[in-house]
Amino acid sequence: MNTNFPNLNGEDERERRGKGRSIKRRIDGVRMTWNSWPRTKVEASKCVIPIAASISPIHQHPLIITNPYAPLRCKTCTAVLNPFCRVDFSALIWICPFCFQRNHFPQHYSGISETNVPAELYPQYTTIEYAISNHDVHHTLPPPVYVFVLDTCMIEEELGFAKLALQQALEFLPENALVGFVSFGTQVQVHELGYSDMSKVYVFRGSKEMTKDQVLDQLGLGGGFAGGRRVGGGPGGLGQGFQKGAVQGGGLLNSGVTRFLLPASDGAYVIHSVRVAMSVAAGLLGACLPGTGARIVALVGGPCTEGPGSIVSKDLSDPVRSHKDLDKDAAPYFRKAVQFYEELSKQMVNQGHVLDLFASALDQVGVAEMKVVIERTGGLVVLAESFGHSVFKDSFKRVFEKGEESLGLAHNGTLEINCSKDIKIQGIIGPCTSLDKKGPAVASTIIGQGNTTAWKLCGLDKDTCLTVFFDISSSDKDPSGNVNPQLYIQTVTSYQSADGQSKLRVSTITRRWVESAVVSEELIQGFDQETAAVVMARLASYKMEIEDTFDATRWLDRNLIRLCSKFGDYRKDDPSSFSLNPSFSLFPQFMFNLRRSQFVQVFNNSPDETAYFRMMLNRESVTNATVMIQPSLISYSFQSLPQPALLDVASISADRILLLDSYFSIVIFHGMTIAQWRNLGYQNQPEHQAFAQLLQTPHDDAEMIIRDRFPVPRLVVCDQHGSQARFLLAKLNPSATYNNEVAAGMDVIFTDDVNLQVFFEHLQKLAVQSS
Repeated sequence: MNTNFPNLNGEDERERRGKGRSIKRRIDGVRMTWNSWPRTKVEASKCVIPIAASISPIHQHPLIITNPYAPLRCKTCTAVLNPFCRVDFSALIWICPFCFQRNHFPQHYSGISETNVPAELYPQYTTIEYAISNHDVHHTLPPPVYVFVLDTCMIEEELGFAKLALQQALEFLPENALVGFVSFGTQVQVHELGYSDMSKVYVFRGSKEMTKDQVLDQLGLGGGFAGGRRVGGGPGGLGQGFQKGAVQGGGLLNSGVTRFLLPASDGAYVIHSVRVAMSVAAGLLGACLPGTGARIVALVGGPCTEGPGSIVSKDLSDPVRSHKDLDKDAAPYFRKAVQFYEELSKQMVNQGHVLDLFASALDQVGVAEMKVVIERTGGLVVLAESFGHSVFKDSFKRVFEKGEESLGLAHNGTLEINCSKDIKIQGIIGPCTSLDKKGPAVASTIIGQGNTTAWKLCGLDKDTCLTVFFDISSSDKDPSGNVNPQLYIQTVTSYQSADGQSKLRVSTITRRWVESAVVSEELIQGFDQETAAVVMARLASYKMEIEDTFDATRWLDRNLIRLCSKFGDYRKDDPSSFSLNPSFSLFPQFMFNLRRSQFVQVFNNSPDETAYFRMMLNRESVTNATVMIQPSLISYSFQSLPQPALLDVASISADRILLLDSYFSIVIFHGMTIAQWRNLGYQNQPEHQAFAQLLQTPHDDAEMIIRDRFPVPRLVVCDQHGSQARFLLAKLNPSATYNNEVAAGMDVIFTDDVNLQVFFEHLQKLAVQSS
């Protein structure tokens, strides 16, 4: 049988890829499923895999330069001047590649010539950044703002861990940062920090839904004061706590803000119903600092049982909703809670503010319900078992320890996309919100956040990666009647960097149209298998959420069979003749692993875990998302240097150590013999230095992976046949199971799942069928 599928970690394929294209891709932060596009809608549908691009709007790259002036824009379509514009130097005119409009260069460009061009016309600067300065000399940059929201309904030990983490975070924040604090149990308490004589707290009933105006009134930030119960406070009542507003942030802070938001340097005070708490926090930020980069950082330690965002009743005998309950519409609180968070997300997006969620509990806390507000505001999310666990502690610390630099956090972004005339945008899957900006490039079908050519990105970071889905309408003729062989797409991202600077990032990319109706070599060579796998994973997860009867496994299988049928090389009805071009040869195993992954198989996970995994899949880079779909496996032994191993149970051996990276967890797995030698302490004897080195190397490699990843993955160190070996076995191809013959001493996996070989055999049989 000629399967012609290379090794499971795809090392050969990565070597084979065109170097030039990958360098360009890294500068622009754009990867496409197809790097040559069919001309018509019909031809595009025959390609099976959607035409889509994964774009990282503010990724970092040393070759990206910053211009200290504003960009030139086309007077018709507002696209920005770029290397693909045609320029008439004698007439000082540039022609926009998107709408063919002729634009005059302004006066200060009069010195340009073929030998003297501005940076944005250099062919290598397809991505360029502009620092948008504010000419007002009195203007100071707005300070970063954090409102911490702490769940106090936890056991003493957990609360201790959470308080410790908050105190650490306050020490890490820059001195000019403003900090607010809201705590909640059954009641919600807003702590007035700017009142030094006595600690003052405003208490809200956790069972009652609050509008933004009610919050403002009760905090004395609106027109009047309507019945917020104040605890503490001096004899002068409300007036005492009022201080004249600071002039920080160019007059952004109104008179009330200094009562509730203090500079971080003064805010390291002792930190003594979640959904209402979040809307109260959102209302507070809306009053104080609309339109500046502000984050609500919520630490939640249990399920909500009070008020509009409840996920379960107070009766402890009631189970928290499961996937089965959601499928049967038998989760009484679910829809109401999601609706509540949808309303909250609209308010926060309007204000340009972000919700970050750190959830730590053995049971569920409602991440599935909160998903909408986290994704629409571009917030961070971390799910851990305890506030004492390294997954929470190290991730939380990483957000604050180098200011916002370590994650490259940015705020208040908008993304606009311009494209060639025959390209339409269906929408985006990822952390953003549609701004409903209509135009000729809006497609009639919608995927994710659609019906627009512009999106709001309240929070984004250097790793934020969005998937844009495209549609093709007809043929691209410019006014002169020539058919343009190139298509163009431009992304324009405005955002506030961590230090408050306003920036504009412009990336302009070009690809070729493929004319012929037959399968061309150019089309095949332009297929990006990793991006295609990630796009299919995101699309399948999205469909599972919005289509009630969607069967993800069948959908993935059908599409894979169609793809192999179209692009495979075979004789009709002869499975043994089937082979795939190297450009496609990894894709079937990506689909095999995707079918078995936590994105498609939900029976083993809670709705919270599924929501968490999908949020991470939708926001991470193609490289990271590929690891989530198909983990990487490295083998360490005395016989060879560390090397990639097949993601298969056959890779387990008594004298090997395996390192599995499945993104959310990293497993160091010791073979039986290695574990015995280690337990006997051989590594501590001078003559067995090589063994000590062998034990240490996987730990060093794991540490390197952990250092660069957010959220910090869980590290599992285990031995063959030990209880935690399941973390590795669950991800391996079950080529040896209890119901097939295996060699003596070989590990088996107890499963009825089909293995990769059987999967390929079925695929070949179905792909070559004549009907």
